Order: sequence, then structure tokens, then C-alpha cells
Amino acid sequence: MSEQINTNSQEPPFEIHVISNGKMGLEEFAHKAGQLEPYVTYFHIREKQLPAREIAKGIRKLTDAGVPLSKIIVNDRVDVALLLRTKGIQLGYNSLCVDEVKTMFPHLKIGKSVHSPEEAVAGEREGADFVLYGHIFPTNSKPGLVPRGLEGLKNTVQATDIPVIAIGGIKPEIVSSVLETGAKGIAVMSGVLEASNPIQEIKAYIKEGEKSWK
Repeated sequence: MSEQINTNSQEPPFEIHVISNGKMGLEEFAHKAGQLEPYVTYFHIREKQLPAREIAKGIRKLTDAGVPLSKIIVNDRVDVALLLRTKGIQLGYNSLCVDEVKTMFPHLKIGKSVHSPEEAVAGEREGADFVLYGHIFPTNSKPGLVPRGLEGLKNTVQATDIPVIAIGGIKPEIVSSVLETGAKGIAVMSGVLEASNPIQEIKAYIKEGEKSWK
């Protein structure tokens, strides 16, 4: 499968990760991702309930929609990431160990999902290229769980030398506050994917984030 290259990227200086929300079909996700591609750093396929075959189909739908493999990260499924030659893999608490995957497949970009500065430090020590930290603010995807807030995010950023991507309830109007902690970027799900106008919404995130980016 040949990788498509976008020569007209309009990505912001900070990273934006768009993550599938498990509610939207991957065909619809791919369609919206194709529209958002110029503005997004990485697209994550996070579909815990789907088998490998369906995740692979989703990746092919993304590339058919114009998303290059260099922008696709697969949640947990190292086998699918290797088969389809995506950019990387996102590992969680119950996933394979970062250092084992990195040792065997050093070309993969590996993210680690963490919930504390200590977990971020451990992820860095194991060889993660970045950590996804959250949830920062209240979100419907984490009902009943206390958010970790900007202070927790700042502490995590200060604890590690690898990029920290913030996730959880992030709205356009608070992107600047998130980035001022030193976070490398943000991750969004339904806030963009379920917006009436996803492109307008992603541009709102970028506009607000650029105000504080240094």
C-alpha cells in the first residue's frame, strides 16, 4: 500500500490527535478524518470491541479517504499496526510492555496512556515516544471519575522529557490553558467528531491554541 503525502498541510504548531470514539462507525470516522487531515497530526483508531479484521478495514478506509499511514496510530493492536504499516501504536495499562514492543519494532512510534506523573516517568523509561495523559476535564467518556486537572497535567509535563499529549473534555476555549502547562498538544474525540461542522470546530481549537503557543 503506497503512502499518500499531503503537500498542503495546515497543521498547527502544536499536535492535535483525533481519536475514534467507539460509537461512530469506522467508515464515517474515515470520511470525517479525510476532511480533517490537513489540520491533524495523528488519527488514532481506538476500537476496543472490534476484531483485528475490522480494525484493518478501518485503516484501509482511512487511507482511501486520503489519510497517510504516517498519520495513523492503532490502539493496542501491534499486529494490525505492523501488517498495515501504520506510523505507530498506542499502549495502555493492559497492553504489551512498551520496552518489549520497542525492542522488537524500533521503527514504531509508541504512545503510552498514563494517569499520573509516575506513570509518565515509567513510560519514558520503557522507551515510549510520547504519553497521552488524562482525563484533564470532566468528560462523558469517563462518567463519575474525578478529572486530573491542569495542575496534574503540569506536574506530568515537568516530570518527563518526552511529549505529553493532554486528553479529556478539552474545549476550544481552554486549549491555551492546556498548552501553557507545557503540553505538546491535545487529543480530542467527540468534541470534533460529533460537531455539526468538524472542520470549523478543529479550526477553533487551532485558533485558540495558537494564541498561547511559543
